[in-house]
Amino acid sequence: MGLFDRVRQLLGVGAEAAATRDADPEDLFGMSTAYVTMEAELGYAPAGTAALCFSDVDSTSFRDTVAEVREILDASAEEMGTVAEFHEDEYGYQWIVLQASDPEALVTSVHFAADTLIEGRYGSRLLAALFAFEATDRAGTPEGQHVYWVYSFRRGAYYPFAPEPVASGSGGGSSGGAAQERAESVEYKLSGVLDGELSVEDDREYWYPLWPDDPGNHPWE
Repeated sequence: MGLFDRVRQLLGVGAEAAATRDADPEDLFGMSTAYVTMEAELGYAPAGTAALCFSDVDSTSFRDTVAEVREILDASAEEMGTVAEFHEDEYGYQWIVLQASDPEALVTSVHFAADTLIEGRYGSRLLAALFAFEATDRAGTPEGQHVYWVYSFRRGAYYPFAPEPVASGSGGGSSGGAAQERAESVEYKLSGVLDGELSVEDDREYWYPLWPDDPGNHPWE
């Protein structure tokens, strides 16, 4: 399954129709405290990267709105220490990939980008925000393992996604998640600890995996 199918499955009409609450960009600020809990209680440190995914619109107004997001993020880069990369994947989906050593700067930047799209009347194009963490020696899982909190704008809720680490020497190249597995016990643990601090999706049918095309990479790579 390619990225197009993954995003369509996660954020398509079915997910929107079954939504139990409206998406609220203010939910993103929940990550400002959740990252502390992730590290202090679970042993997962912020990985210094996050991403916002949204679908394209062929209009000048939309291009102007995205340009506004780019301009402000670029202007605030020195103050906030956030580097933003904009790219379009092969299926036409737009990504803003952010890097910063300060997790609060990542949250603020993702919120700004999402809020600007909403103010430009393109909130319906928002798909997901992803925040990456990596296991420390206290996590009880292989050190360096990446886990994610995914915010679905169609469901108005977060869910955890924990790919199993790629075995050494197994190589990559299995496109679309073939032969990749989820660390479900890790996901349940994250959900149990963060439920209440984050608006966690209670229907696990909507905990869709966002597999990278190459195992071991981030979903947006």
